[in-house]
Amino acid sequence: MSEIFFSTDPRFCSHCKHIPCICNRLGAPKKQTEPVRVRFAKNAKGSGMTLVERLPLHPEGKEELLKKLKKSLGCGGTVKEGRLEIQGEKKQQTAALLEKEGYKVRVL
Repeated sequence: MSEIFFSTDPRFCSHCKHIPCICNRLGAPKKQTEPVRVRFAKNAKGSGMTLVERLPLHPEGKEELLKKLKKSLGCGGTVKEGRLEIQGEKKQQTAALLEKEGYKVRVL
């Protein structure tokens, strides 16, 4: 019955609550060099999607951010070719949520 309790494990990160720490993979860089682009594009079937490009995150961080955006916007989406694809025309709402997260955003 001598299991390590999570708070006594030296590898336990108090910020992200993971072993090993994944804070570096999830967080945005300290300095953002260029604004994140948010634009709307139509696909071949005629339905459209909101694209979020130039996001300065690792793939795991993009997945986490997409999860938050989908929950807040009430829509579906995916990560393809390093960009976030959100279903529907939600440029303004996406830009507002990204600014709230601390990103510089440019809506095209």
